Amino acid sequence: MTAPYACQPAQSRGRLYGENLSSFRSAFQRDRDRIIHSSAFRRLKHKTQVFVEHEGDYYRTRLTHTLEVAQVARTIAGVLGLNTDLAEAIALAHDLGHTPFGHTGEDAMARLMAPYGGFDHNAQALRIVTKLERHYAEFDGLNLTWETLEGIAKHNGPVTGDLPYALAEANAEWDLELHTFASAEAQVAAIADDVAYSHHDLHDGLRSGLFDENDLMDLPITGPAFAAVDRLYPGLDPSRRRHEALRRVFGALVEDVIHIAQNRLEAAAPKSVEDIRAMDQTVIRFSKPMYQELKVIRHFLFTRMYRAPSVMVERARVTEAVDGLFGLFMANPALLPAEWRQGLPEGDEVQFARHVADYVAGMTDRYALQQHARLG
Repeated sequence: MTAPYACQPAQSRGRLYGENLSSFRSAFQRDRDRIIHSSAFRRLKHKTQVFVEHEGDYYRTRLTHTLEVAQVARTIAGVLGLNTDLAEAIALAHDLGHTPFGHTGEDAMARLMAPYGGFDHNAQALRIVTKLERHYAEFDGLNLTWETLEGIAKHNGPVTGDLPYALAEANAEWDLELHTFASAEAQVAAIADDVAYSHHDLHDGLRSGLFDENDLMDLPITGPAFAAVDRLYPGLDPSRRRHEALRRVFGALVEDVIHIAQNRLEAAAPKSVEDIRAMDQTVIRFSKPMYQELKVIRHFLFTRMYRAPSVMVERARVTEAVDGLFGLFMANPALLPAEWRQGLPEGDEVQFARHVADYVAGMTDRYALQQHARLG
């Protein structure tokens, strides 16, 4: 039984291109399945989260991260009486627009595309699901429902000001009401992303040796989690101790979100998804104490992991690869694969740059490095 403020597939605003309803899948289940079967989703397997994908078998990739986000989203949505299929679909699509090499690649692409309308991975995800996936006979993209597109566009909140070209393009074709908040399902997908990376970046940082468990004992959330495990299981094997502590961190984050959401939903008493969209702030969020504690952990991760000397060396190397590939294809489009030379915009530098950006942004880590070594 879903809540009155949940998105109902039978009441969906539909798809840009009309299709017959499935006899055994809801509209949001169909969206989820199309995302999973997309080429862009498969490529997430070889795109990095923090570390370059081939550096170790145990680090998260964009695909494993996405699956963790989807699991958290389904759990939270289910407890709150929301549509779990829609929350999962948005979660599965949220990172489709990421470049190779994670945020390092996105920083490089944003700088390179600044003269041509900018670059943002959320906007690029929309471009992928509305334009770049080209498998269906009757339309480009995946022809997802309005609710899923809305969730991809603004799961982090209303979008105002200058829009990246990909977002402006999608919104011009179908108004996504960017000035409002998204559905509660989309907000769940956004918070699930925060929960997942806050948890697994700690795990990957420990595995990489950039910091150790002793460093986490003085931090909020993590310190109490390790202390609780030590009380319950003195002398526990180090790998089990780590797992037990971090699963408690994970659980604390999820429970905090659910508790706050339940309180806020009870107080606001929304009667429909439109009431959720019209609120003056998100209904799915961390408590203020948890948010402040997470800021401390994120600052620690930023200094000790994301900007660690060894990671910075790698950032420089992969930035050079993205810069080099973009420059090569801009200067010599004949280097593009045959399928990317078809329909190449001629006489329009902006559209040509966007075409090149689509190609480079879609690369996996290893393919980008291979092509840079071959063509550079």
